Amino acid sequence: MTSLVERINDALPQTQCTRCGYPNCRSYAQAIAQDNAPLNQCPPGGAEGISVLSLITGRDVLPLNPEHGLEGPMTVAVIDEAWCIGCTLCIKVCPTDAILGSNKVMHTVIESVCTGCDLCLPVCPVDCIEMVPVSGEQTGWAAWSSVLASQARQRYEDRQTRLVLEDQAHAKRQIDKAEMKLADLEKHTRIDGDLVTGKSMREDLADKEMARKRTIIEGALAKARARQQS
Repeated sequence: MTSLVERINDALPQTQCTRCGYPNCRSYAQAIAQDNAPLNQCPPGGAEGISVLSLITGRDVLPLNPEHGLEGPMTVAVIDEAWCIGCTLCIKVCPTDAILGSNKVMHTVIESVCTGCDLCLPVCPVDCIEMVPVSGEQTGWAAWSSVLASQARQRYEDRQTRLVLEDQAHAKRQIDKAEMKLADLEKHTRIDGDLVTGKSMREDLADKEMARKRTIIEGALAKARARQQS
């Protein structure tokens, strides 16, 4: 089964556009291999892509399902720099890290690695992104290539690895912070003396507040450790 999944995945354009209804090209390949998904849900692959998938799987050729989009030319995203507000939302959804920029700084697209996935369009709050055709009248695999597909897959996989490492690093920082507070909970617990009278009442309130904080911090610590191990 794994070999079939890999062969199917190799035949997909690796735009990672999710138009097929799956989160990435490999997930769609797995669904096809398990006979749960039709072959005609990949607009970037177009008719030629369906034919190749038919040869690999031995299943009948079907026309492209218009519910998932239409076959068209290759496009790349272009950001109108005059309107970009530097929100970083497009950067967060770009599957190949093809968009450069930072918070409140104008963004720009590395056209050579943009897959034309369109995922940046719906998240842009000021509609400053346009998809520009770059392949003339060529569509589907005629507009794409195995070299571009390989590049897109590598950049997508590198991005996924980076996101995992960043998440683990964030979890470690949370763990360190929580463990520091637990180690000296009394120091991090403050009771307003103006609201209480008497030493015993103050100590009782402090104990209750420390117990409350301990429960919250231990819960956060458990979640951070689970994230770090996932």
